[in-house]
Amino acid sequence: MVAIFITVAFIAGLIAKKIGLPPMVGFLVAGFALRAADFEAPEALPTVADFGVTLLLFTIGLKLKVRSLLRPEVWAGTTLHMAVTSVCFAALALALGACGLPLFDELEFRTALIIGFALSFSSTVFAAKAFEDRAELATRHAATAIGILIMQDVIAVVFLTLSKGQTPSPWALALLLIPLLRPLAIGLLDRVGRGELLLLFGFCMTFAGYVLFEQVGLKGDLGAIAIGMLLASSPRAEELARNLFGFKDLFLVAFFLSIGLSEDLSPAAFLAALIFLPFLVPKALGFYAILCGFRHRARPAFFASVGLANFSEFGLIVGNVAVLSGWLSSDWLVAIAILVALSFVVAAPLNSAPSVLFDRFAKKLKALERATPLPEDRPIVSTHPDVVIFGMGRIGTGAYDWLIEHRKLHVVGVDSDPTAHQEHVKAGRNIIFADGTDPGFWERLDLSVKPKMVIIATRNFRATVRIASRLCSYQAGVPITALVKHPDEAEELKKLGVHSVFDLYHEAGTAFAAESWHELEEA
Repeated sequence: MVAIFITVAFIAGLIAKKIGLPPMVGFLVAGFALRAADFEAPEALPTVADFGVTLLLFTIGLKLKVRSLLRPEVWAGTTLHMAVTSVCFAALALALGACGLPLFDELEFRTALIIGFALSFSSTVFAAKAFEDRAELATRHAATAIGILIMQDVIAVVFLTLSKGQTPSPWALALLLIPLLRPLAIGLLDRVGRGELLLLFGFCMTFAGYVLFEQVGLKGDLGAIAIGMLLASSPRAEELARNLFGFKDLFLVAFFLSIGLSEDLSPAAFLAALIFLPFLVPKALGFYAILCGFRHRARPAFFASVGLANFSEFGLIVGNVAVLSGWLSSDWLVAIAILVALSFVVAAPLNSAPSVLFDRFAKKLKALERATPLPEDRPIVSTHPDVVIFGMGRIGTGAYDWLIEHRKLHVVGVDSDPTAHQEHVKAGRNIIFADGTDPGFWERLDLSVKPKMVIIATRNFRATVRIASRLCSYQAGVPITALVKHPDEAEELKKLGVHSVFDLYHEAGTAFAAESWHELEEA
């Protein structure tokens, strides 16, 4: 049985990838297909799915800073959007009920408001995966979107608590002391080394956070995020996230399968889902308008909004509570499950290329942009650099330091990770906090200044391609050197106009052998 599920998921994911969709769409379709073929979900599937979600939230916490939740667009924007969205969806449901549509005709004001509330949530799993696939998880717009999703989680906890008629344990107040454990947790992370112990540490911390919050009557997923945030300031947080990456993706396959396998389809439920599905667009535009109102530039606000343009698995949780409480029929739970799955199918291709969408509607979208931008979005003033390096990870940092030490050149780095930016500034490096894939970054530059060379040392190949394309458009004639991991990537970059390509593994092997032989000859 398990072999059948794995095989069907693999084939469906592969087909989705071949036609240009994220594999998660294939996994969702596989779940519905298996349900239609009368397959029952394996008993362990929900447990594996839950662990995948929890592990994802833990890795999000590793990259999230508390200050990102304190921004007004996060806490105020989330509250405003959820309130307006809940009322609008409730009004729509009541209007459709007045027209005599099945399922809708059984609603009253309270139950319609519950449905509106369920549909106001966006999926943390989907959004985080979309940002991660585009190598944008460390960017400001992704941090804003994730912050909004965490605030939604907090509101969900309040609802679940009130719906159960239970209050969290008084011991929940003790969780406010968790930050005091940061030195101990980071010290332990520094001592576990690498390999299997590092992986086990990540799993243990994920479970610890989940169980700790569950024991005091709070949602365990919030505990996973909280423990991740506790470790976020460690220099090894990124390494831990990388080590958990493959396991997280594997367990999330179970999550996407479980949505399709959750309930039997019915015509009335399917119709209700299809009616609500187009309202993804106004839901996303609501996020966009709010972020622009808080002075975000149009492009990053749009990218964040596209990531939030979906319906959430939290809607299923809210719907399940309503069904168990006798407020809604079970058909509504099926309708919400179908809607969540369909929203993923629709949103997946949109999230694979949001820049194309923005470029198409840029003129209309920029109409909502505020005249006074945030301080970080103001024009970039820089002296005339000799070399510009995009991507200030270990390779970019090594290149930066070598060029200054051995060639005495004026070097400027560009990185979209706020934490990395602060660390580089503290180390005395000249770093611009910006996203090189964003055309808005190039609009803020003085393009009359042309460096002698540009190095692209990003970790994500699609980001490298986008930066190279922008460079060829805005800085034509400037020599570009880019980092790749595979030979076919080198060919694609050279066709774009990149002058030289550094194959990371091939060149590392060559340098390693040359240095080893040199040491041998000198011995």
